[in-house]
Order: sequence, then C-alpha cells, then structure tokens
Amino acid sequence: MAGWGAFVAALVIFLLSHAIPARPAVRGRLIGLMGRGPYFAVYSAMSLAVLAWLIVAAANAPYVEVIPPLAILRWVPLLVMPVVCWLAVAGLAATNPFSFGGLGRRPFNPNEPGILRTTRHPILLAMVLWALAHLLANGSLAHVVLFGLFAGFAWMGMALIDRRKAREMGADWPRLSRNTARLALRQPRPWPRPWVWLVAGLAYAALLHLHAPVIGVSPLP
Repeated sequence: MAGWGAFVAALVIFLLSHAIPARPAVRGRLIGLMGRGPYFAVYSAMSLAVLAWLIVAAANAPYVEVIPPLAILRWVPLLVMPVVCWLAVAGLAATNPFSFGGLGRRPFNPNEPGILRTTRHPILLAMVLWALAHLLANGSLAHVVLFGLFAGFAWMGMALIDRRKAREMGADWPRLSRNTARLALRQPRPWPRPWVWLVAGLAYAALLHLHAPVIGVSPLP
C-alpha cells in the first residue's frame, strides 16, 4: 500500500495546492504580501515540483490494468502531440483576453481572432488532448486517474473561465467574443505566423528527445 499511499498523498497535495490559491481572498492576500511577480514565480515553481512528484508517484503506484496495453495505443500520443504543441505555442503567441496564455503584444482584434476562432482556450485544449492521449497509452489505474483528472479539470476550466470573463467584461463580452468559440472546428483567421509552426515543431522534437531521459520511458512504439 506504500505505493498507493504516496500516490494519494501527492494527488491530495496537488489538488489543495491549486484549489486554495485559486480562492480570490487567499490569492489577493498572498499577492499583497509577496508582490505579483514573486507570487507567480513561487507558485509556478511549487506547481511544477508538486506535478513532478505526482507523476513519479503515479509511475511507482501498483499496476492495476484498466486499459489493455495495446501496441496501437502507443501511437496516439505521437500523432496527437504535434497538435498539442501547435495549440500551446499558438495560444501563448496570441493576444487572448479570454483565457490563459495570450502573451501577444498586439491589441486584440475581434474581427481577426486567429486561433481563438477555433478555441478561446488553446492552452486548456492542449492540456485536454495531451491528457487523453497519454491516458490511452498508459492504461493503469493510477495513470487513468492522473490523466483523467487533468483532462477533466481543463475541460471544466473552459466553461468556468468563460462564465467569469463574461461577468467581468459585461456588455463588452458579446462584442469581443462574437468571432470566437469555446471549441469549434473553424479555421483560424489569420493563421498563426510561420515562426509559431517552427517553434511548435522544435518543441515536439525536444519532447521526443527528452521523454526517455526525463520521464524514463521511450515515447516510441
């Protein structure tokens, strides 16, 4: 039970470390005490450390088969991760007043929303696809719980953020979001710039190269 105990402990700490700081009163007090920049730096480092612990704990948990380890399922992450990398890089490069990412410096143009025409939440959608792809390729009970949790939180987060942003923007929400969608099979307009595709390709290559030495398992079938 030691393996399960470590996994459950890591899972509980992971959930608490995200649920407690998400409360406006707690987050506001911490930012007031530490400053906005230091708060996000510390929170990001803590989140990465807890995430790493959770991944290691899932790998060391007792194996209970939920999804058979079919060889064909090992191909799913290889085929899905290029889309994940593109969504993540395009989401970070965009100007996005609706969700995470959005580091672009240009003013948001509701007539040309780019990737937001397909989804207002490219980072969260990337997380959903990443989690589901890895859930299929790692079908043990611990990994199904782990990746299912990630996918579920990211999917629910889209709706929760939409409601919060609509409340915050008020009358500006219909005008700004009219050409965007939570999730729709609509072509981005305009397409992300060429450097986005290049960075996404480099990110995918880096993930393939680093997966075995960092995670301990080769991603190749």
